[in-house]
Amino acid sequence: MRTPGGRSSGECLTRRTALHCLALSSMAGLLGEGRRAFATEADGARPREGDRLAAEDAEGNPKALKLQDVKIGDKPLGAFPFNPADGIKREGSRLNRIILVRFDSRDLTPDQLARSVDGVFAFSGVCPHRGCDVTEWNDKDRMILCYCHLSQFDPRDQGAVFAGPAPRPLPILPLKSEQGEIVIAGEFSSEPGGAKAID
Repeated sequence: MRTPGGRSSGECLTRRTALHCLALSSMAGLLGEGRRAFATEADGARPREGDRLAAEDAEGNPKALKLQDVKIGDKPLGAFPFNPADGIKREGSRLNRIILVRFDSRDLTPDQLARSVDGVFAFSGVCPHRGCDVTEWNDKDRMILCYCHLSQFDPRDQGAVFAGPAPRPLPILPLKSEQGEIVIAGEFSSEPGGAKAID
């Protein structure tokens, strides 16, 4: 059967179907780009209240760190925040790297206890001097140590500079606990990173 334009109804149906498929394909592509852009933005966004923390070297789906995972007196434990609702780990920016250290709660003052959760403190894991990763621990003085230029920070004194060239304290991140999981309770006390820090 021919249509007024001289084409068979099968041809029209095929062309109509092809155009419909092309339109759907274009829309799917746009939605996919939107999802990728959202994921990129979400994984680079700064830590937010309610985020959980996952160990920085953990693979696969992020698993929330618990208070028991941070041991008293151990070197800093590196972590990245993630949104528990969608599982997106905010590791798109290294300035989101967080370190956790723990003290015996009995050794802390009421003011120090208020800035920690059961003796666990959280700080930016990027040195404010030249942006190196902070990974070490001075066990003798119980200070966080950056090996790049030997800056040291006092976790019990809001990350204050104890020694070395760092120009300011390590930004501190407030915490709380929910069912034993470590939960972010607010924003960094100041912008993380340092001179020439790489995002």
